[in-house]
Amino acid sequence: MGADSKTGEEEKQNGNSFDVNDYTIIKEGDAEILMHAKNEVFYNKTQVNNRDMSIAVLRTFISQRKQEHEAMLARRRTKAANKVLDAKAENPGYSVQHNGESNDGSEVTEDTSNGESCSISEERTKNPRGKGREELKPPRVLEALSASGLRALRYAREVEGISQVVALDNDKASVEACRRNIKFNGSVACSKVESHLADARVYMLTHPNEFDVVDLDPYGAPSVFLDSAVQSVADGGMLMCTATDMAVLCGGNGEVCYSKYGSYPLRGKYCHEMALRILLASIESHANRYKRYIVPVLSVQMDFYVRVFVRIFTSASDMKNTPLKLSYVYQCTGCDSFHLQTVGRTVSKNNSVRYLPGFGPAVAQECSDCGKKFNMGGPIWSAPIHDQEWVAAILADVKSMKERYPAYERISAVLTTVSEELPDIPLFLSLHNLCATLKCTSPSAVIFRSAVINAGYRISGTHVNPLGLKTDAPMDVIWDIMRCWVKNHPVKAQPSEQAGSVILAKEPVLQANFSRAVASLSKAQAKKVARFLPNPERHWGPKLRAGRTITSKHVSLLGPRALNAINNDENGDGSNHEDVEEVPAAKRKKTEESDS
Repeated sequence: MGADSKTGEEEKQNGNSFDVNDYTIIKEGDAEILMHAKNEVFYNKTQVNNRDMSIAVLRTFISQRKQEHEAMLARRRTKAANKVLDAKAENPGYSVQHNGESNDGSEVTEDTSNGESCSISEERTKNPRGKGREELKPPRVLEALSASGLRALRYAREVEGISQVVALDNDKASVEACRRNIKFNGSVACSKVESHLADARVYMLTHPNEFDVVDLDPYGAPSVFLDSAVQSVADGGMLMCTATDMAVLCGGNGEVCYSKYGSYPLRGKYCHEMALRILLASIESHANRYKRYIVPVLSVQMDFYVRVFVRIFTSASDMKNTPLKLSYVYQCTGCDSFHLQTVGRTVSKNNSVRYLPGFGPAVAQECSDCGKKFNMGGPIWSAPIHDQEWVAAILADVKSMKERYPAYERISAVLTTVSEELPDIPLFLSLHNLCATLKCTSPSAVIFRSAVINAGYRISGTHVNPLGLKTDAPMDVIWDIMRCWVKNHPVKAQPSEQAGSVILAKEPVLQANFSRAVASLSKAQAKKVARFLPNPERHWGPKLRAGRTITSKHVSLLGPRALNAINNDENGDGSNHEDVEEVPAAKRKKTEESDS
């Protein structure tokens, strides 16, 4: 329990109806919450990665926001000084009585010799120090779907500079739990966090441009909240958004994805990155309706969800560039070839820019590599999904405060991999898939990377898949490299109509050079920095929605031991002995062998 937390006896003395002894205390970071054994309020331990990443981004956002404000004030001072110089040049008799501030700290005007006054800045004059200068107010944060309030409490207690965190939920039990946890976390939480029973969509619509940060972390799809969320974020503010409906976003139900997000997914090895890009395209679409646009600073796929951090700006002119950032994807049904076609293009003439439809189609009816048809998906966000300067700043902050991040190892590994991605290359190839198409043995990643680099192209890994490779090499170059590899490592004869046979039947135009390239290993790989970590424990994944009855069918999500503990609690059995796992002996033995 924290030093500023109250004991159960203190809570009773204050007239509260709960006893701490009736709850389990869960500590994460600097925050503590009270959780009842029953599944009344949603809490997912797995989301510690999500919360840690959000705190790291939020700290960087506050720092960047302050720097941007100082830069804006510097530009205004420079502009005002230039106006004074111009006025002097036009009027030789122009004289300055006071420059900048008087001794009492007020801004004063500059008088000309003919009695006319000229303000030294665009701000109002003769105001006390600070007033009229658009002082940067501490940011306000909205957590639209708070449940237990753990995320809001961590923001308030761990991120310096936040003035207020508003936690919303439309479930009465969740709001009661959140308020209970706010009191339990002491004076800091009570002064900064407030909880409301409200529909997040209605609340955000009735509070437009009020919050510097809006956090959406729903159980499932965030699509129904996006329209109101993009209106609630202040200009230059940040929207943090999670989507856990990965089966939909990754192509399991394409028609459902289209109805929710306005894009059709494809089931390629890059499907998780495509899910990120579909979500970004959907947020951009909602923002455009209000003359706004997004700038992604970080987009990650972790565990069982995708999480994006985007800044939202208002500009009717910049909004016109949206079609240049969206593309349709053509995926060959026979091989791994994919091609992108932008939705729009621009033509510049006489210092004017015209926006026109994109040229198409980007591919023929049949794949030039294997002769098969194409599936078409999208539109997806094809512009960069990360800001590498932000990523570097976030990673540096995380490393400097590693003791304050419970999931430091995981988020630092993800950020390290993200920092080494090629930012301007959408989607990626899978080396194993390329070899599966040709039915050949796989070259090592270092050998393949070297061949691409020696051919004059760039290549990197991806945080989404340890076997994924991002490259700007066109598909015909990729297949030429693989043809050269197969010549040195022959394969068995395959039916002529198969995609791999058609590809190998062609002679390579490029003669690949497989000698080891200096840049074939990234800096993290060369230093042997861990980039893809295993789950910290068994049954690490999504948990049950709050309010659902926990039964034996949920053993795969919670684990048999946790399930037994819950059942014992409901039956009034407070014993702490080890329960026998209710799993068939054969299945239990197989599971133990797989874990060993």
